Amino acid sequence: MTTTPYPPVTSLEDWLEHPPERTEWVDGELFEKNGITLKHSKAQSRLSHRWTNYIESSDRGGEVYIKVPCRTEKQGRSPDVAYLTPELVAEYGEAKALPRSFPLTAEIVSPTDLAEDVIAKAEEYLQSGAEEVWLVFPENRWIILVTQESQQIFTSGDTVSTQKVLAGFSITVDELLS
Repeated sequence: MTTTPYPPVTSLEDWLEHPPERTEWVDGELFEKNGITLKHSKAQSRLSHRWTNYIESSDRGGEVYIKVPCRTEKQGRSPDVAYLTPELVAEYGEAKALPRSFPLTAEIVSPTDLAEDVIAKAEEYLQSGAEEVWLVFPENRWIILVTQESQQIFTSGDTVSTQKVLAGFSITVDELLS
C-alpha cells in the first residue's frame, strides 16, 4: 500500500486543509499534542459517550466529535471533545475543519499541559464562538466550567451541568473521572 504524504504544514490555512493527527497550529507553529494518559483517554471517551447518549435520548440533534480541527481567531485547535448544534452541522457538517470554535468544547488536561496555556485556550475558544468550555483535569478530579459570564470549579462529589449548550445535561465528577 502506498500513501501520499501531505505537503508540509507551513501556515494556518495548510493546517486547516490537512491537519496532522494530534497537532494544533499555535502562534505560527505546528505543535504536537502529547502527554495523553490512560486517564485522559478514558475521560475523553466517557464524556463523548455521555454527550452522545444525551443528544440521542433527548432528540436535541447535533453531533459530538473527538479531536476535530477548528479555527479560532488566530489558531488551529483540536478540542478533545466538542459538540456541534444541528444548525451548525447543517452549515458546516461536511467541512474539513470548523471555521470557528464549537459551541460546547471540552479539553481533557494532560499532565504535561501548563495551566496558563489551558486557561488561555478556553478564553480563545470563547472569543471564537464557543459558549461553554469544560476543562477536565483527570489527575486532580476537577472540572472547570467556563462561560463568558462565569467560571466554576467542580470536584469529587459535585455534579456538573451544562450552562448554555445541551441544556439539562449533567454528570457527576466521580462518574466522569473515576
